[in-house]
Amino acid sequence: MARKAAPAAPTVIGWREYVDLSELGLDHLLAKIDSGARTSALHASRIRLFEEDGREMVEFVPPRRAGEMRRTVTAPVADRRDIKNTGGVPETRIVIRTRLTMGGRSWQIDLSLADRQKMSNPLILGRTAIRRHKLLIDCGRSFLLDRG
Repeated sequence: MARKAAPAAPTVIGWREYVDLSELGLDHLLAKIDSGARTSALHASRIRLFEEDGREMVEFVPPRRAGEMRRTVTAPVADRRDIKNTGGVPETRIVIRTRLTMGGRSWQIDLSLADRQKMSNPLILGRTAIRRHKLLIDCGRSFLLDRG
């Protein structure tokens, strides 16, 4: 009788990890893993909507590291959603879709654009971004993943 292969063990991640959003030109970006948040949020300032070839687009200034020049990023608008901010107040946000790379694995996620300047982490990864990817959060540890 053939044996069933044991299910792969989940990858353990910390409550903070470095991730890449290479399609946006953002690598080694500090992310807070927040299973209490449904939607992920990326710090963005100077958000400007425009149309290009009949498609709604957004241009924004992403987070930057010390010494890095300010630049803009352009992406197609995937959606607009009412999302509760940290104070629990709903606000309509622009949502983009991009590729996340974490621990050598990569998949598509939705990111809302928000002013997170007063927050300590420029990126929040909510539960919809990490579910179904066999991840287990160790909320007492940080930076458990290899850069892969």
